[in-house]
Amino acid sequence: MPGGGRCPGCGSSELVEDSHYSQSQLVCSDCGCVVTEGVLTTTFTDEGNLREVTYSRSTGKNEQVSRSQQRGLCRVRDLCRVLQLPPAFEDTAVAYYQQAYQHSGIRAARLQKKEVLVGCCVLITCRQRNWPLTMGTICTLLYADLDVFSGTYMQMVKLLGLDVPSLCLVDLVKTYCSSFKLFEASPSVPAKYVEDKDKMLSRTLQLVELADETWLVTGRHPLPVITAATFLAWQSLRPSDRLPCSLARFCKLANVDLPYPASSRLQELLAVLLRMAEQLAWLQVLKLDKRSVVKHIGDLLQHRHTLVRKAFRDGTAEMDTQEKELQGQEQGQGQGQGPSEEDVGSSPSDLPAGKRPASPALLLPPCMLKPPKRVCPTPPVSTVTGDENISDSEIEQYLRTPQEVRDFQRAQAAGQAAMNVPNPP
Repeated sequence: MPGGGRCPGCGSSELVEDSHYSQSQLVCSDCGCVVTEGVLTTTFTDEGNLREVTYSRSTGKNEQVSRSQQRGLCRVRDLCRVLQLPPAFEDTAVAYYQQAYQHSGIRAARLQKKEVLVGCCVLITCRQRNWPLTMGTICTLLYADLDVFSGTYMQMVKLLGLDVPSLCLVDLVKTYCSSFKLFEASPSVPAKYVEDKDKMLSRTLQLVELADETWLVTGRHPLPVITAATFLAWQSLRPSDRLPCSLARFCKLANVDLPYPASSRLQELLAVLLRMAEQLAWLQVLKLDKRSVVKHIGDLLQHRHTLVRKAFRDGTAEMDTQEKELQGQEQGQGQGQGPSEEDVGSSPSDLPAGKRPASPALLLPPCMLKPPKRVCPTPPVSTVTGDENISDSEIEQYLRTPQEVRDFQRAQAAGQAAMNVPNPP
């Protein structure tokens, strides 16, 4: 097919189009000289004048995508592949990153915030599709600061107007417990510590639901609560062999990190179980403690709803009784009747309300059992006694009417006259 222009080698105008590896080339039919090569498209008129077409124009690639944005998109895809997310998740996360990058506040942010934005897009995608993934996991993979991540996450949700559901606790328990190395015998895990995965997961879910019903999860990070619940579930399935094992050793055997507040969550769960055990008749005579109550977790969970309801009712009745005793004692003291010798030191209700210790048996939220200590600021000590001399200039500031001014001048003149009168001989 003859083409326009002439061959630079021989000057012939017999130029033909030859396809080589799917790229059209203009070749001189007389001498075989390749006039143009690498023509990527035939939609531009520049090719008729033997002009090279740029890569961005020939492919339609957007030149406005900055190098930082391209790097961020690659990081989003890499993070999705590391987490082994489905391809649909990856496409959604990439779309969120592109939308967020259109805002000037994100584009002009520091590099640290842009790196965190990658994890925020992936986390939002997983939350919307009920994929169990925690913010701590993303921060660990990205080596990101948790405070910076959470701030960027909230900013992105607000900018894009996204509806992100909260993390499902049940899915998180299943995912977290599946990572424990306690379901198969190994050189590091003795046979007596190996447990069936389904049994352990079922009991852990029941304990986590119990913790949720008794306010142990509200406003707290879920992983310490799940770790404590998993430990109790694992102990209760074979208490004779596992009671001597500590929480720290359990986490070491399971090959998971021990969260810092997990020990406190464990003690709170045991306190709830003890309160529930007080409602069962066949357990009241055993005088259980926090160690022996683990053996009866199965029975307590079987009647969980009834026991928790009775514990709440008894706790409310006990608080009402203490309040009535305190009110009666205050009325007796107001009438001049002090407490008798038999009442002194008989119960905590004899103490004033501010000094009475909270009963550990009450089933109440942790914030009520152990209220935070609030230090009241000390008021400044006043140096004014009321006997200070008041100067005339200061008195004049408080005079308002002409009559007050005349009375003050008259009193001032009388005082001066009294000072000038000589003393009698």
